[in-house]
Amino acid sequence: MKADYILVYKNDNVVVALKDLTEGDVITVDGQEIVLRSDTPFGHKIAIKAIEKGDNIIKYGYPIGHASEGIVIGDWVHTHNTKTNLSGTLEYSYDPVEPAKLSVPTKEKTFNGYVRDNGEVGIRNEVWVINTVGCINKTAEIITKMANEQFKDAEIDAVYHYPHLFGCSQLGDDLLNTQKILSNLVHHPNAGAVLVLGLGCENNYVSEFKKVIGDYDENRVKFLVVQEVGDEITESMELMEQLVEYASRFEKQPVPVSKLKVGLKCGGSDAFSGITANPLVGAFSDILISHGGTSVLTEVPEMFGAETILMERAKDQETFSKTVDLVNDFKDYFLKHDQVVYENPSPGNKAGGITTLEEKSLGCVQKGGYSTVVDVLAYGDRLKESGLNLLEGPGNDLVAVTALAAAGAHIVLFTTGRGTPFGGPVPTVKISTNTQLYDKKRNWIDFNAGELLTGKTMDVLSNELFEYIVDLASKEVVTHNEKHGFKEISIFKDGVIL
Repeated sequence: MKADYILVYKNDNVVVALKDLTEGDVITVDGQEIVLRSDTPFGHKIAIKAIEKGDNIIKYGYPIGHASEGIVIGDWVHTHNTKTNLSGTLEYSYDPVEPAKLSVPTKEKTFNGYVRDNGEVGIRNEVWVINTVGCINKTAEIITKMANEQFKDAEIDAVYHYPHLFGCSQLGDDLLNTQKILSNLVHHPNAGAVLVLGLGCENNYVSEFKKVIGDYDENRVKFLVVQEVGDEITESMELMEQLVEYASRFEKQPVPVSKLKVGLKCGGSDAFSGITANPLVGAFSDILISHGGTSVLTEVPEMFGAETILMERAKDQETFSKTVDLVNDFKDYFLKHDQVVYENPSPGNKAGGITTLEEKSLGCVQKGGYSTVVDVLAYGDRLKESGLNLLEGPGNDLVAVTALAAAGAHIVLFTTGRGTPFGGPVPTVKISTNTQLYDKKRNWIDFNAGELLTGKTMDVLSNELFEYIVDLASKEVVTHNEKHGFKEISIFKDGVIL
């Protein structure tokens, strides 16, 4: 018989409904019959102990807020009777815990990837058009369409462009952020070759952009400033022919899984995100790291309230201090704009059963598994260390996924309880938290973590996910965002525009 609820942690004072329950329904928890005092939707919480006003609500074994009024056994526990415990910036002390001991693989695992001339490895062999400014988005779109038609038989996957709004009239950090993200996409090894298009009068002028790009292979990256030529389409297509010829040289070959870099992200969360999909991704991350690979976790506001779990796993004092700065700097960003730091859950999150930011964060950080935090990256930085990394970035889905790809992630794992069709510039694996979503949105969802609620064990499903990702890296399977051509970017903006 299908269970009506799940007790996430033995000391919790709430359980989570596994189906829509109505007032008067009876559930039995540890031999105690509990009569529901109100309707409780799928994914929402039910009190299994009396909770006095001001006392903590416990889920995942941690406080997720406090009771704003007295809560009786059988009550629905949500925004009407629960408030966050969080406020302001905090001071932290370095109190490291013993890192988890990961199982060492008995033999080296490989996938079939593309080894670039500089030694980096890509999992796709695409040609990318990167425009320095939003004014020429349509020019890039036309060139991309023509190139895909002209070179449809070439030994590349496809040609893609990534429209964006920026590069013109930007100042300071905003301009630098745009340059860093676009530069990192130029360097991304999933692109066998890149055409950089500039307009000619933007702040992100090509000669300035080249300074941020740094060293590059002139055979792999070509530049065109469209104001400086008579027919930018014809000239671009001539350059595109050279780039496609260059990229077509690369052939798939076995590559150690240790070369794989995977981004970790959640969006459209529900009450099961921290029970199924996020712990599953955390288990995958630990497996990948045990093979010498790299994972990177972002969306800093969704660490608030659970940040100490990551801080205590920092590899050293310096990494701990960088994690503290990562968290407090983002809190200061909220406060600078007169925004409440701890009111994060969206209307969709709340509808799915998430009540406070602590609840969301305690689920979110589980995507990092139990591995040691080896490095902390600023927005627009690129990965340098193998293992679990933290990356500065907001919770916004497209901005965060773009930042993960720009950091060097070959793939992004995106857990969701509500569903979304979008994808970043790299394969974006949608992992559903529940089977209902998987069955409803088969054209969006790539992997179902909801099987954890129906008897499949974490060990079995995490190894299935690992094998799926290895197949994805080898291009034996593709994600729905790839099938449908949903490949987009978005860049973080904070300052003024002229």
